Amino acid sequence: MNLRTLIIEDEAPAYRRLHGLLGRHHPQLEVVDVLDTIAGAVEWFGSNPAPALIFSDIQLSDGTSFEIYRQVAPPCPIIFTTAYDAYMLEAFRTNGIDYLLKPIEEEELARSVAKFMALVRLPATPVLPDLHQLLQAVSNPAPVYRDRFLVKLGTRLLPVAVDDIAYFLSSDGLTTLHTHAGKRHPMDLPLDEIEAQLDPRRFHRLNRQCIACVGCIAVVHQHFNGKLKVELRPPAPEEVLVSREKARAFKDWLDGLR
Repeated sequence: MNLRTLIIEDEAPAYRRLHGLLGRHHPQLEVVDVLDTIAGAVEWFGSNPAPALIFSDIQLSDGTSFEIYRQVAPPCPIIFTTAYDAYMLEAFRTNGIDYLLKPIEEEELARSVAKFMALVRLPATPVLPDLHQLLQAVSNPAPVYRDRFLVKLGTRLLPVAVDDIAYFLSSDGLTTLHTHAGKRHPMDLPLDEIEAQLDPRRFHRLNRQCIACVGCIAVVHQHFNGKLKVELRPPAPEEVLVSREKARAFKDWLDGLR
């Protein structure tokens, strides 16, 4: 039996490619509609039966598709499709079971569909499994964190492994990545986005300007008014302070309690 499938995508070439691949290689997934805006998707969910699967682009013309699922609880598993890898963590927190980078390749799509079909394996009688049980199975996936960042080095692009990163700094609107070897690279991402993509057991937000890994904390000094002064290795270009309000959480993290 066919499984109702919804596509949320605002780029016609991307929609045509995905629809064509599904039609040729996965006919059991019946595309019932294609939506291209947040508003249209929210309205659609309010007046149509829930699909069995959603293929959802992330960046739409009126915002990110995550806004849809803040207004309407995801009714089924979602395979996210995007040209960017910066949203992976939020995608898996939003009923995502896979994350395909555009342009979508036939082999990658096949693996995603196989993962979905394993979740909805049909019993001997042709009855779909309870959607509530399905949502429970995919609502709490293991978090996925970055293992590298792509930085610019002159006219070249260089991948920097997370293991090589000491800390990130933000100053005057510029974010920089600092390695254990003392190298510094400008970044296009703000600290808030970087923080969400890092393993919190390895990296900690010391203040609004600094995210540091545990291995680069050289010395911590008591400072005025309950603050902590942190010496980083390699040394940071500016003084790094942890506020009194955040001191306890920082010390717990450093002690391996968080």
